[in-house]
Amino acid sequence: MTSPLRRPLIAGNWKMHRTVDGSVELARALADTARVGPRTDVVVAPVFTALHAVAKALTGTAIGLAGQHCHWEDQGAFTGEIAPPMLKDVGCAWCLVGHSERRQLFQETDAMVHRKTVALRRHGLRPIVCVGETLAERESGVTFEVLRRQWEGALGGLTGDDARAFVGDVVLAYEPVWAIGTGRTAKASDAQSAHAYLRDRIRNDLGEVADGVRILYGGSVKADNAAELLAQPDVDGLLVGGASLDAAGFARIIQAAG
Repeated sequence: MTSPLRRPLIAGNWKMHRTVDGSVELARALADTARVGPRTDVVVAPVFTALHAVAKALTGTAIGLAGQHCHWEDQGAFTGEIAPPMLKDVGCAWCLVGHSERRQLFQETDAMVHRKTVALRRHGLRPIVCVGETLAERESGVTFEVLRRQWEGALGGLTGDDARAFVGDVVLAYEPVWAIGTGRTAKASDAQSAHAYLRDRIRNDLGEVADGVRILYGGSVKADNAAELLAQPDVDGLLVGGASLDAAGFARIIQAAG
């Protein structure tokens, strides 16, 4: 069970699915079905074209809104990108950063993750920073080295009080790449091991601030394994992909968080 210092967070990443009408339908179904506990945060990340409409559909509910990624500049000649102030303008309070698909398919680097995280924090948005190893890295026994590199990359060289301030509203999400959309799921003990390493790494770098940093697990999360994952002491929530596209199933995952 997660520490009382850390409020559970369940995030649904809808990826490149659903039109505006379909996204609104899903958001309304989720709002009608999910029972969000008073000590649980729930957010969904629709496609950019649906953000405004979904924000309206979720008005007055306990479900928040997130972007799926952003640029680090506030504006400029960056065709196809979206800036943190634009996400905030349509009702987002959160944004994913460094998702494995962004890293693999769009060459998003640790340095870019840092710049995006800084930009989001500057505008009062909460970053959900994704980290995780590929199958090849896991089989090579370098999982912890990868997590350390990505964590340090997200910090961008910040140390001391500057680093502690930086992670104030930052959420980490451990997503083993080999378990995303593959049907393969890390054992709860594997997830706990990675999460414990990340928290120990943060504690080593920044001290007791580590006790308040939320670390989510993401990787083929389903209603059937949510409770077991959430029972681990360092798993503070879940980043849910495909299963978040089913309102009833996602509601069961939310319920598992209490």
